Amino acid sequence: MENNRQVDRLWTASYVLACLATFMLSMSFFLLVPTLPFYLSDTYGIDKSTIGLVLSCYVVAVLCVRPFAGFVADTFPRKTVYIVAYSLFVLAFVGYLVIPSILWVFIMLRIFHGLAFGALNTTANTLVIDVMPSSRRGEGLGYYGVGNNLAMAFGPMIGLFIISSGNYVALFTTSLVCSCAGLCIALCVRVKKKSRPVKANSPLSLDRFILKAGLPAAGSFVLLAIPYGITSSYIAVYADYLGLEKGAGLFFTVQAFGLILSRLRSGKLVDHGMVTQVVRKGIFFALFGILGQVLLQTVFSWNYHAGVVLYFVSAFILGFGFGTLFPAFNTLFINLAPHTRRATANATYLTGWDLGIGLGMLIGGALSEIYFPLCFAVGLLLAVISFVYFIVFVTPHYNDHKLENNG
Repeated sequence: MENNRQVDRLWTASYVLACLATFMLSMSFFLLVPTLPFYLSDTYGIDKSTIGLVLSCYVVAVLCVRPFAGFVADTFPRKTVYIVAYSLFVLAFVGYLVIPSILWVFIMLRIFHGLAFGALNTTANTLVIDVMPSSRRGEGLGYYGVGNNLAMAFGPMIGLFIISSGNYVALFTTSLVCSCAGLCIALCVRVKKKSRPVKANSPLSLDRFILKAGLPAAGSFVLLAIPYGITSSYIAVYADYLGLEKGAGLFFTVQAFGLILSRLRSGKLVDHGMVTQVVRKGIFFALFGILGQVLLQTVFSWNYHAGVVLYFVSAFILGFGFGTLFPAFNTLFINLAPHTRRATANATYLTGWDLGIGLGMLIGGALSEIYFPLCFAVGLLLAVISFVYFIVFVTPHYNDHKLENNG
């Protein structure tokens, strides 16, 4: 009995360390999310549409590597894959400090960084699931997500504060330090030894890289990720466009508080079997958050202070909605796969998200050149379609194909 308790404490410590390592990863990532559009504009003098194309290169790279990362993490020791990917991720931040101010060189670095991030994020997500009890997976994913949300709360705000003086070297140095700290923590994570889930010499097929049973849910997730990608990449630029000179970075902080508050509750509901119900609830709240963004320019033109209130209220509601659905969606994908294909399930889940984020960057960059509120209106329409599609198609498919014992 005492030995079992010691083992439980050991893997609880590993879970905490894995969460901390991912927090530092997310912090280094979110420092750059709202600041790179400004960096690209100031350094290379390119317009919003071109900025969207440059930023989307990162996401394309992530998309390309996700399926292969899931396959590799299901085939080889996950801790080894995790550390190698984390090391490459750290190396990319060194590149930001040493590359010359040439656009195509920056694009190549972003592609490399995207490949490293895609492999790391897929493996890290799976590693955390490996060290938590399956009976508390929803709750565990909820707390795991809180770390990401704390990074989302402070990363953009710190990043925008750093570049307020035009000091991009300090921005990239801070990201490098955070990622190095995360790598040091990651080295301390202990992973349970399991039999190799996939034979390395077994024949290759599409379902080794993509979870076919998860494709309907991935479609819904892509549509939801598009407005999120628009928001994360362009909300700070939109605030500047609206004349909100101070506090624009607080949008991400308020959004993160909404994410954190909802995750603490939704994960427990997921563990009680309310997977699809929680997803529907999350999408419903997210719709109102996106609607608030659509109305921002109208409200700002009517009353500046009312516009500021709506700016932050929409941030909180959007965060609450997505924080509700994240653990549920992740659990949905995991429940559709045997434990031997857990990394592939995570890769499919994250690929859907990344595809939507990339499309959001492109759509936001193109439509903001025409009329800024239009990109958020398109995002709202896609979220409505996702809501209907999830109820009509994804929910019955999940109920028919979910696995009862995949811990």
